[in-house]
Amino acid sequence: HTIRDTKNPQQSKPLRGNWGNQIEFILTSVGYAVGLGNVWRFPYLCYRNGGGAFMFPYFIMLVFCGIPLFFLELSFGQFASQGCLGVWRISPMFKGVGYGMMVVSTYIGIYYNVVICIAFYYFFSSMTNLLPWTYCNNPWNTPTCNGVVTPRGINNTLANVTRSLVTGAAEVAVEVVNKTKRTSPSEEYWKHYVLQISDDIGNFGEVRLPILGCLAVSWVVVFLCLIRGVKSSGKVVYFTATFPYVVLTILFIRGITLEGAVTGIKYYLTPQWHKILDAKVWGDAASQIFYSLGCAWGGLITMASYNKFHNNCYRDSIIISITNCATSVYAGFVIFSILGFMAHHLNVDVSEVADHGPGLAFVAYPEALTLLPISPLWSLLFFFMLILLGLGTQFCLLETLVTAIVDEIGTDWIVRNKTVVTGGVAIVGFLLGVPLTTQAGIYWLLLMDNYAASFSLVIISCIMCICIMYVYGHKKYFKDVEMMLGFPPPIFFRVCWRFVSPIIISFILIFTVIQYKPITYNDYVYPGWSLAIGFLMAMSSVICIPIYALYKIAKSEGTTFLERLKNSCKPDVKWGPALNEHRIGLYATPGSEGEVEVRPLKEELKEKEDEKRDEISLTIQGSNGSTAHNTTPSA
Repeated sequence: HTIRDTKNPQQSKPLRGNWGNQIEFILTSVGYAVGLGNVWRFPYLCYRNGGGAFMFPYFIMLVFCGIPLFFLELSFGQFASQGCLGVWRISPMFKGVGYGMMVVSTYIGIYYNVVICIAFYYFFSSMTNLLPWTYCNNPWNTPTCNGVVTPRGINNTLANVTRSLVTGAAEVAVEVVNKTKRTSPSEEYWKHYVLQISDDIGNFGEVRLPILGCLAVSWVVVFLCLIRGVKSSGKVVYFTATFPYVVLTILFIRGITLEGAVTGIKYYLTPQWHKILDAKVWGDAASQIFYSLGCAWGGLITMASYNKFHNNCYRDSIIISITNCATSVYAGFVIFSILGFMAHHLNVDVSEVADHGPGLAFVAYPEALTLLPISPLWSLLFFFMLILLGLGTQFCLLETLVTAIVDEIGTDWIVRNKTVVTGGVAIVGFLLGVPLTTQAGIYWLLLMDNYAASFSLVIISCIMCICIMYVYGHKKYFKDVEMMLGFPPPIFFRVCWRFVSPIIISFILIFTVIQYKPITYNDYVYPGWSLAIGFLMAMSSVICIPIYALYKIAKSEGTTFLERLKNSCKPDVKWGPALNEHRIGLYATPGSEGEVEVRPLKEELKEKEDEKRDEISLTIQGSNGSTAHNTTPSA
């Protein structure tokens, strides 16, 4: 805590709190960056874009775009010790970028927790002797269902067909796959039992109560883990950020020991070097790096704002970025070893069973697990891993919104009652997620996933680079970083921040626009009105930037438009380090008679204790009769 000066509200960092230690920050950031996309998106992208050859553009984009942007956002948040709104004191006209980050984090936070809640549902469903998506003899199954495991007690015809599939009779398997698209029991469980999916995005049907219950569980877990802000979440991440690696390793060891696993891994890694010349491969690599690291969501700025001022965030950015990408590559082995085993079992090509997104997590992989001995155990582990991966990201999304609100309002009451704000945001997030638990929920979830956080993130990140490097000034920012770290940013990062990263970001934006295709879900084509809603969601975060800029220009001092524009771009007087002890050089606050010196409470208490000790010692001397009690400090 501090004794706060009303003239210097930036002196609130001790009230905001800090990470308990640096490990907590690194684990939280790893948990934030490493999410569901590392497991269900990267391996599929790698397989589709040239296998091992995809690694080359992927790591090029990591070095020239991913790590520099990661370092930029960490240093930005750490220097100002403010969330994604407060940091824009650097150039108040661009505060709309912070609001845009909040909007993006809100969208992602709503649908991300729905994915987590479905993982919870599958986790609870796996607590049984027999996984419910193993056989085709359930009330929700259709006549076209073909399982990979022979059920007991069904008619001989179906038993023969499934037995021939299991034993790998090539002609039967190929016939089933080619003539009639094989409907697996896991797919029917997903569509007809878990989702009870409707036929159209506009046909909401009823709320699926089991999923709604799991959504409530998800939000309660997130709230409890954030109940004391970074103090509590910093302890939780010791488990949530590390245990997924234990599960991945267990699944990896189990996967590579299976027959056909090598075939699956070959599909994943075999280089197709001719694809390197394809612009789409480079675009996918850049996009995956950009989205996977969580750039422009506001979470990196928020997490770094709780760091100590002189923390080496340069080192942290490299550690976290490389860990994130290494996790993606590692997850590919886990996924494709099991898919290779399943393809071998069905005697089909791996491409027939490979999938991504919810299709991989809730259909393809769970079906492959039914082939393993003790399948419920592997299913429990897999979905527990998905839950932890999702929660690590969700913690930071919620903390981003809460920190932005608390920092922006900044009153003593709201700072001391941050838990109330956290609870309020969680309740609103739960209510906004309710439509995604209806029978049309999966359509809306995928719509949000494709549009709410797509090209808008790219625009936000590009404007952030331009603002810091060209409006505020690269020389000033390099000096700020040097003042904070004790050394200037390496020349490589200076070049990337000013030139390379903005060019790559622009390339991603152009690529995203050129490669745009209307969203579909399996055979369902989204109607035009739903795509319009998707674009409105995407634009709602970007539109914050020009609207706030015009508002700020209108409110700024000046007689002409240019004067107002110039004044609105100037750094706010509160811009700079949060504590007086760090405000040196350009940021030193000149003392005046009317100002109250703001110091940490510990220093104030220490001085008072010293004064009391002096008085007590004098009093004791007086009681011995040797000297009279003197209350003057000079005695």
